[in-house]
Amino acid sequence: MRNYLVKCLIAIVALMFSASLFAAGELHIYNWGDYTSPELVEKFEQEYDVKVTLTDYDSNETALAKVRPGGHGFDIVVPTSTHVPIWIEEGLLLETRPDQMENFQHVMEVSRNPDFDPGRRYTVPWLWGSTGISVNTAEYDGDINTSKILFDPPESLMGKINVVPEMGDVVHMAIFYEGGDVCTNDKEVLKRVRDLLVSAKASWKSLDYGTKEKLVSGDVAVSMNWNGYSMRARSERPEVHYGYPIEGYPLWMDNVAVLKDANNVDNAKLFQNFLMAPENAALVSNFANYANAIMGSDAYMNAELREAPEVMIPEQFQASGRFIPPCSPEVQSLYTAIWTELQK
Repeated sequence: MRNYLVKCLIAIVALMFSASLFAAGELHIYNWGDYTSPELVEKFEQEYDVKVTLTDYDSNETALAKVRPGGHGFDIVVPTSTHVPIWIEEGLLLETRPDQMENFQHVMEVSRNPDFDPGRRYTVPWLWGSTGISVNTAEYDGDINTSKILFDPPESLMGKINVVPEMGDVVHMAIFYEGGDVCTNDKEVLKRVRDLLVSAKASWKSLDYGTKEKLVSGDVAVSMNWNGYSMRARSERPEVHYGYPIEGYPLWMDNVAVLKDANNVDNAKLFQNFLMAPENAALVSNFANYANAIMGSDAYMNAELREAPEVMIPEQFQASGRFIPPCSPEVQSLYTAIWTELQK
């Protein structure tokens, strides 16, 4: 009996050891769709002998809904700055202390202590950008730097408009158009915003994430859009130009965090540190066509990206861009009510 128990113990230990070795060779990333550079993944796999599995999501809400119940199998997630506090407050993220990692020295000073993750105790910067308006200028030759195109369009654009179904971006752009500020709970402003959106929806063709495809195919002439996707559309259809609404437009930053129930924590931490190396941050930017927050990465970026009007915000529109902070639960509930009505 004693020998039998010893053999069982040895077998269990061997199994645990082999399982840990297997786990040590994996990394499961949960990220926005079409947003992760294959070259970056390949480089990480070769450098650390880690097999990376990538799973896509289409919104911050989708990611939260998937991860909250547990049993998801992911190690890494990439939430937007507006949602990082939710992940932290709900205990979904591991405090990995990126601020103490070797490559943190490359993070731009302005991104080292963000309000959404003070001291960068949980997240590292991925990419940042803006939400504006992509316009096929062959179909519309008016001013593209105004939200009026979305909310009070001319007759020629009726039924030719797409809007990305991101609640925070849509509601805030409407708030700015109505003269309100970020995270406002002003009931009069929000009533005007609700009425504006419900009325404008009749002019829209779709609420869809496939902005590039719709613009390139000519399915729509205008789309509320992210700047990187607009640059991708322009690369295939040169008449697509990106507008910065003078009334105000959202700025955002996506960030890489390790999930608290990750199975491959060491590899996930390696990935966080890996992303803060300038040459690796450039791979992320070159693929997705967005700016990053890593010093020295511009030396490795594509020349076109460094000069792109979608990435380099024209001086006259810089003051109109506003980073959206995490809004209070009370404010979020007000915006959700407007969004729910818009979906009817």
